[in-house]
Amino acid sequence: MTAPRLLLGALLVAALALTWPGHLAAQAAQKAMYVSVVNDAGAPVMELGTADFIIREDNVTREVLHVGPALDPMQIAILVDNSTAARDNISHIRTALPTFVAALTDGPAGQKNEVSIIAIGERPTVLADYTTSRAALQKGIDRIWSLRDTGAYLLDGIPEVCQGFKKRDAMRPVIVALTAEGPEFSNRQHDQVIEPLKATGAAFNALVIGRPSSSLSSEARERNMVLDEGPRVTGGARMDILAIEGLAPRLKQLADQLTHQYKVTYARPQSLIPPERFTVATNKPGLTARGTLVRETKNKS
Repeated sequence: MTAPRLLLGALLVAALALTWPGHLAAQAAQKAMYVSVVNDAGAPVMELGTADFIIREDNVTREVLHVGPALDPMQIAILVDNSTAARDNISHIRTALPTFVAALTDGPAGQKNEVSIIAIGERPTVLADYTTSRAALQKGIDRIWSLRDTGAYLLDGIPEVCQGFKKRDAMRPVIVALTAEGPEFSNRQHDQVIEPLKATGAAFNALVIGRPSSSLSSEARERNMVLDEGPRVTGGARMDILAIEGLAPRLKQLADQLTHQYKVTYARPQSLIPPERFTVATNKPGLTARGTLVRETKNKS
C-alpha cells in the first residue's frame, strides 16, 4: 500500500473514532428537566416519549435521551397573601388549601412532598414549616387571617424562600403564590427576585386573584413584572382568577400539573460556558410544555 493510501486510511480511522457514539457519549454531559405538558384545558398529558420532546439551549436542539415520570420529592412553599387587599379572599383560601395540600403531600406515585405555608401580609411569616404532615399544615392554614392596614410583601417573600431552598439544598423546589391584586410594599427591583429563582432552580407559580390593578407605582410595576416573567422563565404557571370562587378548581388544576410531570434527560456537549437560555416544547399539536432545569445538589450521588 502506498504512503498516500496509508495516510488516507489513518485519517478515516481517526474520523470514525471521533464520530463513534461511544466517543460522543463520553464528550457529552447529561442534563435533566422537570417538564409539565398540558392540553388546551390545562390537564396534564402523560403518554409522551423521547421522540415527542424538543429541547433547545441557546436555540440549538439537544438530543433527548430518556423520558419518564418525575418521582423526586418536591419542596413546595405556598405564599399566602393575608394583607388588607386579600381580606375578602381569606375564607376561600382557608377552604381551598386543605385539598391542595392533601394532593401535594401524597402524590400519585407515592412520593411525599414537603410543603410549607408562609404569609406575606405585613412581612413574610412562616405559618407551617416544611413537612409532609397534613395535620401540621392544617394548623398553619388555620393561622391564616387578614391583617388590618397592611400591604403585601410578595417580592420580599420570594428571595427569602429561595434562600431557605439554598440552605436546605432543595432538589426540586417549587413556589406557589396566592396573591390578591393590591398594594405591594416590598422595595425590590424585579431582577432582584427573578435571579434567586433562577439560581435555586425554583419553579414559580402565581395565582393572581382579582381584576388587574390600575396602579402606576414603581412597586406595582416591579410586582407585575415578577408575576409575568417569573413563571415564564422558571417553568411555572400563572393563573389569573377574576372571581375568588375559581380558586379551588385552579388549585386542583395546579396540583394535577405539579404531580404529573416528566423528568426529561438530554445530552449537552461539554463546555466551560453554560447556555443562557433553554426551552422545551412538544411536537404534538394542541399541547404546551413548560420546563425547569434539574439543579445539581450537594447531596447528589
